[in-house]
Amino acid sequence: MKLKLTVNGKAVESEVDPRLLLVDYIRDKLSLTGTHIGCDTSNCGACTILVKFPWSNKFVSVKSCTMFAVQAEGAEIKTVEGLSDEKLHPIQKAFWENHALQCGYCTPGFIMQAYAFLQENPKPTSEDVRRGISGNLCRCTGYQNIVKAIIQASKEMEAK
Repeated sequence: MKLKLTVNGKAVESEVDPRLLLVDYIRDKLSLTGTHIGCDTSNCGACTILVKFPWSNKFVSVKSCTMFAVQAEGAEIKTVEGLSDEKLHPIQKAFWENHALQCGYCTPGFIMQAYAFLQENPKPTSEDVRRGISGNLCRCTGYQNIVKAIIQASKEMEAK
């Protein structure tokens, strides 16, 4: 099938198998390997991306292992590679400054989920953040620094 969408601000057109998962399309066809495959069951959130569907006016977080690429027809997609140009996005910067990662495998998914969460809740409490990232799992950290990073990013984003 023919697939047309926008990925990180660039129009993309491809022939795809209707059974191809969006995560595999992003990684294998577009070579955007920041989107990770963790569990293949939507439990971990490592594959989280942002999607703005043609019928919507805002980005929502999506676990890309649960969606076929053809379901993104006409959509705008943002991956972790599309968050920043030459400088780190405030969320990326806050994760780095707060040591909000250990192995880093889950980090892109957390960053994308944090981005979507902060669009809806720009002044979160720690409890809000914990609820907002509850669909993403980290096996290496205790989440404390992830929460601190998202709170810091919210303040930096609000200041801009």
